[in-house]
This record gives sequence, structure tokens and C-alpha cells, in this order.
Amino acid sequence: MARRLPLIALGAALVPVLLVLGPILATALHGGGLTALRGSDLQALWFTLWQAALSALISCALAVPLARALARRRFVGRTVLITALGAPFILPVIAAILGLLAVFGRSGLLNQALGGIGLPTLTIYGPHGVILAHVFFNLPLATRMVLQGWQSIPAERLRLAATLDFDGAAMWRHLERPMLRATLPGAFVAIFLVCLGSFAVALTLGGGPSATTVELAIYQAFRFDYDTGRAASLALVQVALCLMAVGIGAKLSAPAAFGAGLDRPALFAPSTRLAQWADAAIIAASALFLLLPIALILWRGLPALATMPPMVWQAALTSLTIALGSTALTLTLAMTLALHAPRHRWTEGAAMLPLAASGLVLGTGLFLMIQPFAAPTSLLIPVTLVVNATLSLPFVTRLLLPEIHALQADYDRLATSLDMGGMAKMRFLTLPRLARPLGFSAGLACAFSMGDLGVITLFSDGQTRTLPLAIFQLMGSYRLDQAAAAATLLLTLTFGLFALFDRIGHHAGPR
Repeated sequence: MARRLPLIALGAALVPVLLVLGPILATALHGGGLTALRGSDLQALWFTLWQAALSALISCALAVPLARALARRRFVGRTVLITALGAPFILPVIAAILGLLAVFGRSGLLNQALGGIGLPTLTIYGPHGVILAHVFFNLPLATRMVLQGWQSIPAERLRLAATLDFDGAAMWRHLERPMLRATLPGAFVAIFLVCLGSFAVALTLGGGPSATTVELAIYQAFRFDYDTGRAASLALVQVALCLMAVGIGAKLSAPAAFGAGLDRPALFAPSTRLAQWADAAIIAASALFLLLPIALILWRGLPALATMPPMVWQAALTSLTIALGSTALTLTLAMTLALHAPRHRWTEGAAMLPLAASGLVLGTGLFLMIQPFAAPTSLLIPVTLVVNATLSLPFVTRLLLPEIHALQADYDRLATSLDMGGMAKMRFLTLPRLARPLGFSAGLACAFSMGDLGVITLFSDGQTRTLPLAIFQLMGSYRLDQAAAAATLLLTLTFGLFALFDRIGHHAGPR
């Protein structure tokens, strides 16, 4: 058994490695080799780095007080609110940007309010708009990761702190700081990598060369210059940046070392009325920032639901099929790689590699690789399923790793002393202890696949389409009301699947 496990991990690791490096190599060969970068590419590289770092820093900084408030307070609708706060991260990007424009755009609610009181209006276009959108998308992810960290502090430690009459400084020194030390580096790296590959946000809100990301530069090399060699060079730069970020994140991570508890409900010490009001204000402001754009999307799309053409429903069925298959494949690969990561760090590197891959390079490279053997359109659904699973793999693995590190540190010796291994250990120890992050990860992977608009646009024959592609086609034919209705359907299905998997994980978990 000890010899088979690394082979299983090696097989799982080869999937993302081949799917990332193969298309890049195919693209470079088609372009006659790698091409030197231009001055504008270096400017795009600099903008990509600082906007990703600033977006990740702001998202993590805002997530800490929000997650702390949610961990300490109990109120009616808290569970629903926590689930709803995750919506922006799983929204299809174009639909979410429409919601942001409805709030922060030229004719949005904010500028209407500023104009109403005689103040100058603001523009969302430019680097600050890109960062605002990235914070909107990634604050929920950071909050959920930090909130899981707070929930992982054993209730016995909190009771002991209350018994010893810890003040705020002592709570920070002995409980909160070690937890954040273990959680925040992973959250920062995950968001940094998401922003590193930003394309749609930079395309719609960037506003010019000063706000061009590496991913957008790859698109320009393909779309305007047809310089596949330069696109491959930029893709390799992106891969190198990803590996550096993962390496730095791994160096900064440190286990909290709280030890195992008895899974009792957490009980925080009573706080002052001022602290209660502060937590309420933080929760209310965050909910307004994250949920108002979504509400505006629904307000426009719901009245037009009855006018949607039949092809939208067929596209919804195709999206569901791809999303559920992609989720199953993602969880299989992520569990295999994450369980081996504590002893074989290269499995973590392989799992993180797709995060650096350009979706455009991936799709174009696969098209070039498949074309000599079969018509790419005949493999549309399986190729989309596999690519979606590969692109979701880094997020799911990153979510599972802290829990797996804690699981192995706390229970491996006990399992060994009980001679528990193989399927018995997986059934009675691993899966129950990982039920919550697995449920959240499954919802996340399913949502990512539902909102994908990448490979399908390159391989589609015009007849087989996913729901995002149907929305794109409706927008292209200026049927905007039907597009808004289809976006509402996509939002409902995406959020419903995410909430379903998340609830399953909560019910199956022992805590």
C-alpha cells in the first residue's frame, strides 16, 4: 500500500501538469517558438503584480473583522447570510460586473446620490475599478477561509480563555494571532493568484494600457497580433509568477497547533455593547456592499423570465451536466493530491499549477492538439468538463490543505495506534472530519463550472452551448431583457447548487 499511494498521487498530478504545459507547448510550436516580450508586456506584468497584491491585501484586511463578527454573533438568519455572502465569488464575471456598474457606474446609484447632493461624480474605470471588482469577488472567499479558522479553534480553548478572564490583548496573543498566522497566508495567496489571471475584469473596467493584466496582454497577442509565440512567452511568465507565489505562501504558512477538541459548540465570552454595535455595523456594511449588485441583477432579470427562448433551457441542462461531472473529477483529484501534500510537497505545486494557466492559451492549445485527430466540436462537452475541473483544482486543494494538515497532526498517531488505515480510515476519520470543507469545495467547483465562458467559446459549433454562452449570444443579438433573464436563471442555479453542497457538508460534519 505504501508503494501504491505515491503512484496514485503521481497519476493525479500528471493530469493538471499535462493539461497546463501541453497546450503552452503546442501554442509555442505553432508560433515557431517563444517570442521576446515588449515594453507594454513588462508594463502589464508590473500592473498585474501590484494590483493582485493590493487586491489580496485589502480583501484579507476586510475579511478579518467581518469573519470575527460572524464568528462571535448569533442572530436569526445568520446561516443564510453567511451562505449569501459567498455569492459574489461564484457569480459569472460578466453578470457581476453588470451589477457593479448598476451601483458604481456612471449612471449608478452612487453617482446619482452624489449628484443629488451637488458633489462630483466618480468613475469606476481604471486601476481602482479593477481593484474594487477584485475585492468584491474575493472578499467572500477570504471571509469564509478566516471564518473556518475561527471555527477550528476548539471550544475548550475558548472556555479556558473565559475562565482565565482573558482580555482582548490576551485573546489576540494566545488564540487569534496563531489562527490568523495559519489562515491568512493561504487566503492571500489564493486571492493573489485569482487576481493574477484576471481577464474579464481588466477588459471591461481597466480602461486602457495602464490597467492591462498579463492575461489581457495574452488576449491582445492572440486577437490583434496573432503572435502565438509571444502569447506562449506571457503564459510561461504567468506560470513562473504562480509558482513563486505558491512557494512564498508555503514558507509563510504555519500550523496554529491548537490541538484536537471535543467538537463542542464554540462559546465566546460576553462582549461590551460597543463591540456588539461595531460587529453589527461591520456585518451590515459588508452585506450591503456584496449583495446590492446581485439584487439589482435580479430586479432587472426576473420580469423577463417568461420570455426566454427554449435554447436557454437546453443550455441550462448542458451546464448542469458539465458542472456536476466537473465537480466529481475536481474533488477526486484534489483529495488525492491534498492528502499526499504534507509528505510530498510536489503534489501541492502540481495542484496549484492550473491557477497560473491562461484560459485562452489552454483552449487554443487544446484546439491545436485535438485538430489533427478529431473535430474539436465532437469532444466539446468532455473537453469542457476536464478543463473546468482542472481550473477549479487549485481553489479546492487550497481549501482542503489546512484541514488536512490539522487532521494528520491531530489524529494520525491515534489512527496508527488503532491500526486504522486504508478505506476504514477514509470512511470513519478522513471523510467525516473533512465533510465541511469538502461540501464548501464541491459548491465552489460546481459554481465555477456553471459560470465558465472560456473553452466553450472556442469549441462550440453554434448548436451545443452552455448557459453563459447562451447569455453571450443573446447579448450579441441585442436581446438584453432575455439575456438578463438568462443571467437570473444562471445565478439561481449556481447559487442553489453552491448552497446545496455547502449544507450537505455542514450536516455531514461532526462539528
